[in-house]
Amino acid sequence: MKTGRRTVAVATLVGALGLSVLNAPSAQAADTGITVSDIVINHGKPIVVGTSKDVEPPISFNIALPSGYSTSNPSRYDAYPFLYRGTMKTAASTGENFIGPGGYTCYEIDSKHARCEGNLYIDPHPSQEHVDSNSDATTWKVGVSLRLWKADGGLKTEELETRSTTAQLKRAAKATTNASPEPVTKGKAITVTGKLTRANWSTKKYDGYGGRTVSLQFKAKGTDTFKTVKKSTTSSTGALKTTVTASADGSYRWVYYGNSTTGVATSASDYVDVR
Repeated sequence: MKTGRRTVAVATLVGALGLSVLNAPSAQAADTGITVSDIVINHGKPIVVGTSKDVEPPISFNIALPSGYSTSNPSRYDAYPFLYRGTMKTAASTGENFIGPGGYTCYEIDSKHARCEGNLYIDPHPSQEHVDSNSDATTWKVGVSLRLWKADGGLKTEELETRSTTAQLKRAAKATTNASPEPVTKGKAITVTGKLTRANWSTKKYDGYGGRTVSLQFKAKGTDTFKTVKKSTTSSTGALKTTVTASADGSYRWVYYGNSTTGVATSASDYVDVR
């Protein structure tokens, strides 16, 4: 439950954020006295990104302001977390290997403290350079941008700080399933095929994912739970094929549980009528 008055709503895109952080003269880079704490990225879960759809992982964080600044005047300060790879200063100044917030809203706790909620913005389009290489499927560091503004609107000081928090980016995977024949005689063989693919961030296409262990699951008619009945390894092109004995009406699906660079993939289920 949110409490307190809303102090500021920010709606800015990552490119503008990244390039604006260090555009001011270096002499202005000094301790702001702002504290950003309790940063949570995507509820602590990996961020899975495909080849075309924007992804907006939720973020939350707390802000504490220095003497002379109040949450009642949000135009005097600016603070937000971001993700980066490599050198923080380079990522923030160039926008490359930098993922910032798409927007966030802060709620006043008291005159010096606010609770903020919003989202990061990841666009896999090549022009954005957010995830333009498969090597981006790795652990990203978390930094914070902090700025104080003068009463006349001019920048007083700004700084970048790193945090021990990290976020894992993963390539999206997809799976398909086809079970045949349909219908099938009880006791006969059912052939279940499919394919496992994953996002290639360099080409913006989905490629076959070979050499992966994938679980074949079955849910009997009238039940709510899928259970693993067999495991199979994908071919070099990501193809899957196995056979099971027809015993009851139900649905089959393939499930890949992912790894350190690739997300989970669950296919649509295929129903087989056993007679």
